[in-house]
Amino acid sequence: MIFTKDEETRIVQTIRAAERRTSGEIRVFVEDFCDRDHPVERAAEIFHLYGMFNTQAKNGVLIYLAEKSHQFAIWGDAGIHERVGFQFWDAEKRLMREYLQRDEGATGICLAIEKIGEKLREHFPAAESDKNVNELPDEIIYG
Repeated sequence: MIFTKDEETRIVQTIRAAERRTSGEIRVFVEDFCDRDHPVERAAEIFHLYGMFNTQAKNGVLIYLAEKSHQFAIWGDAGIHERVGFQFWDAEKRLMREYLQRDEGATGICLAIEKIGEKLREHFPAAESDKNVNELPDEIIYG
């Protein structure tokens, strides 16, 4: 497993904190090896496999990690991607890469989640707290 229990808890808490301020959804998927030529292809596949395209505002984001093949990607649905573009995703990937290379992956992922959450909040602010539905589970998915 790439994360300790404490790191898992911190990542899930960061997802929940980010999602409280937005209608957007963030998920993290971890597996050993990426079986595609490019990790973004696998991220897109997982995004669809787990129904992340079903969010009402098309504002789901997946952080994909292939631990043993040292690959990762970020996949944002159409609603958020058309607002932030490739430059934003590239900046978040650079941030994550920096921390992953220092073997501080959980910290890098949490920082990326916070920044993604800020963009989601900017473009998709949360409804009233009792109407802000959590459309997708927050737990890390291990494949």
